[in-house]
Amino acid sequence: MRLKLTLAVGLLVGAAVLGITLSRGPLTVVRVSTAQSTLIDVLHRRTAACQSNEVLPRRTSAIRLRAESFLGPRVTVEVLEHGRVIAHGERGSGWTGTVVTVPVKPLPTTRSAVELCFALLLNGDEFGTLAGEATTPARAARGAHGPLPGRVLVEYLRTGDSSWWSLAPAVARRMGLGHAWSGTWCVPVVIVLMAGVVVLCSLAILRGLGIRSAAADSGARAQVGRSRRWRWLFVSLRRVPTLAWLCAVVACVNAVCWSIITPPFELPDEPEHVAYVKQLAETGSLPAHTGELSAEEQVALRDLRVQTVDDAPEEHTISTRAEQQKLERDLELAERSPRLGGEGAGVAASQPPLYYALEAIPYTLGEGGTLLDRVELMRLLSAVMGGLTALFTFLFVREALPRERWAWTVGGLGVALAPLLGFMSGAVNPDAMLYAVTAALFYCLARSFRAGLTRTGALALGALIATGLLTKLNFVGLAPGALLGLTMLSVRAARTQGRAAYVSLALALLLAVSPAVVYVAAHVASGAPVFGILTNGVAATHGSPLSELSYIWQLYLPRVPGMRADFAGVLTTRAIWLNGYVGLYGWLDTQFPAWVYELAVVPAVSILDLCARSVLGASALRARMSEVVVYGAMCAGLLTLIGADSYLVFPTIDAEYGQARYLLPLLPLLGLVLALAARGAGRRWGTVVGATVIMLFLWHDIFSQLQEIARFYG
Repeated sequence: MRLKLTLAVGLLVGAAVLGITLSRGPLTVVRVSTAQSTLIDVLHRRTAACQSNEVLPRRTSAIRLRAESFLGPRVTVEVLEHGRVIAHGERGSGWTGTVVTVPVKPLPTTRSAVELCFALLLNGDEFGTLAGEATTPARAARGAHGPLPGRVLVEYLRTGDSSWWSLAPAVARRMGLGHAWSGTWCVPVVIVLMAGVVVLCSLAILRGLGIRSAAADSGARAQVGRSRRWRWLFVSLRRVPTLAWLCAVVACVNAVCWSIITPPFELPDEPEHVAYVKQLAETGSLPAHTGELSAEEQVALRDLRVQTVDDAPEEHTISTRAEQQKLERDLELAERSPRLGGEGAGVAASQPPLYYALEAIPYTLGEGGTLLDRVELMRLLSAVMGGLTALFTFLFVREALPRERWAWTVGGLGVALAPLLGFMSGAVNPDAMLYAVTAALFYCLARSFRAGLTRTGALALGALIATGLLTKLNFVGLAPGALLGLTMLSVRAARTQGRAAYVSLALALLLAVSPAVVYVAAHVASGAPVFGILTNGVAATHGSPLSELSYIWQLYLPRVPGMRADFAGVLTTRAIWLNGYVGLYGWLDTQFPAWVYELAVVPAVSILDLCARSVLGASALRARMSEVVVYGAMCAGLLTLIGADSYLVFPTIDAEYGQARYLLPLLPLLGLVLALAARGAGRRWGTVVGATVIMLFLWHDIFSQLQEIARFYG
């Protein structure tokens, strides 16, 4: 009854909040200070300025400045009338985007001829830009004093008179434009699919969290016995728990919804990844860093207004039937022309080809349609990979916590409902495959630590490491920890298997490093640097090793006394990683209101606290310390790689790779943290906390999708 009550309350409270949110109107721009948006200043220090002859419309609830920064400083805004402050607001540091929105208290009447003063409190190596109407040439950098070389573009916003309910037909009509299969029918499809996700999650909570401990223990022991008798690394399909498949279906369906909601090419680097697949499928050759995209893709980007919509929150996708007809006509003409791919794939060209080779299959199957049809088919394959990520996360949590069977569902569903996983798995991006491969690797390591390493298990680990290296370069950060785990498992297995364990290790290592050997051989044959990108990266390093280590530390954790402040005034743990996980969609320009990120700290700290209690109270932790060391090494390797890559362009850019999506290969550990947090609440309240966590993730996902809809179609 307690579990059913928690589920009912979670659904009702979420539905009530959803209804209240949709009954409000969206923020609309009621006045703009200038129509131009050109660069007028580059900022490296604290900057304050005022603009006279501004008009503050009545009921203005937010003021938006055209200021760009990846790790933005604290911003203050004041509106003065005859020298008296009539409205003021503040936005904390850590914001990301090309604009910064500062909430202010609405006034009942319009105020004319007021003065708008704002300050950007930059510290340390932070930087930013201001855009608007330039009156003199922009300068490279300026201090806190002196007039700006132009007027900053300022937008005054207030809550619209029409609610989201009344705007729903117009939003649905816009959602039906610019996609692979146009028509407002896609909106009911998304609603039905997400309703199915809610039903499946409810069934999983009632079934998975309602399992009694005794049954769980016997079930886990029976499963281990069967696995040992069969001696297979991967549990056969008929032995995979039904709840694991349910988590996979939830993640896959959720990613499909994200693929429909998100406009084509409105995700990080998706145009380049599509260009890679296109070049590989149509010419059989790999693309280059330089060169233009194919003519067909350029037509799609132009007619979809991708470059106009990118990083401009006030811009939306195509919204008229005339624009849709032009898009369809131009794509049909491009379809009739010979397809020769496109030599350039930008940042994607440096990635290994395995993911793109797999995506060439749905691309080829969609030859009869337009480019947008093929893009959607490729997104569906990524969605399947998202389902595999959730499946292997469930299995990983099962191996890590064999006695808490009810907690497996908490970890599996929590990851399946992670909005950022759905967002990235609903895109053409090798990250989707990287998440699935890494989740499988975590599962195989956990199972081998628990049941022992066999020849098949060693070869499976070697194959997964090789697959990861062929999927995306980011896997290089995880590989040392995985190889360490393989070595430790082999040494342990040698106690019972003797020399056969080391033979298995040698075969697995040979399989794991084979992609690197082929990569080096190809570069030697072509006369390129032996280690390619790695060689260029090392050559681009600057500063001392201690400075780089200090930077990497501060990229994730608070500064230790004695370190130089690389992120002065910003707590990166929260500003970059927590806020990034809570929600930065689109081209990192689709965000929640600032108060959502403030509120998110409460459940995040609560989950970590419960997890810490569970870990500290675990009596078997010392016996599994070698396994913990392996997972820690994998985490440290990935974090170091991201930090080292970001340091290459520091301080020109604060944290180039400070994006939460780069941490998603560690999603199985997030699932484990959620399961441990539920266990940390104790036997009496553990299932209630677990159900609450799942409900929290479910509604977070739904509201994230609504935020994406509001950004592009509102």
